[in-house]
Amino acid sequence: MNKKLLARYLLDSILGLVGGGVALFWSAGRIDWWPGWGVLGVNAFMMAAMGVVIFRLYPDLAAERLSPPKGAKRWDLAINSGTRLIQLARYIVAGLDQRNGWTGGFPIGIQLAALAISLLGYSIIPWAVAHNKFFSQVVRIQSDRGHSVAASGPYRFVRHPGYLGMLAFELAIPIMLASWWSLLISVVNVALIILRTALEDRTLQAELPGYADYAQRVRYRLIPGIW
Repeated sequence: MNKKLLARYLLDSILGLVGGGVALFWSAGRIDWWPGWGVLGVNAFMMAAMGVVIFRLYPDLAAERLSPPKGAKRWDLAINSGTRLIQLARYIVAGLDQRNGWTGGFPIGIQLAALAISLLGYSIIPWAVAHNKFFSQVVRIQSDRGHSVAASGPYRFVRHPGYLGMLAFELAIPIMLASWWSLLISVVNVALIILRTALEDRTLQAELPGYADYAQRVRYRLIPGIW
């Protein structure tokens, strides 16, 4: 195991959690806000599960994800930057909503259900990583790593299960935070994820050998029976 890569992964994960916590609790004006801790808990679970899968199964994927080589699509870099900014804005708006009571009363049962859905959604991502050693942070054909088609595990059902998990998280988190305003912001992220899915799928069909045949066998990109 590469200890330097592991240390960097842990540092990046911790910084990400701290940044999310600051955005949530600073804007809310309080730290005794359980949905905020719920968000951090779901993110910590996903980061820990991803770390275990990557460093146990595909150590070379850690380097790819932490420092992707050149070759990423420009449109993907733009989408990634946009989604990160929107995620930050969503947390800040949710905190301000909590502080100012814009949304008002919200059934706790629905919040708990949203917590469960967000956890389920983020459980799909490490499952997908376990069956795809080319699960990079960016869209690029990894010829330097012998890129090939992933077709087992969740890839038997949809072609982009990681994005499906992200969609579930994006839609559930604002509901857990009890903020309709942050849900409106998350809808923008959902649109960007769907756009990225379509563009990545087109890239893979055009540039990755065997992917077009795989797409004929697994018809749906994100949601079985729909798209």
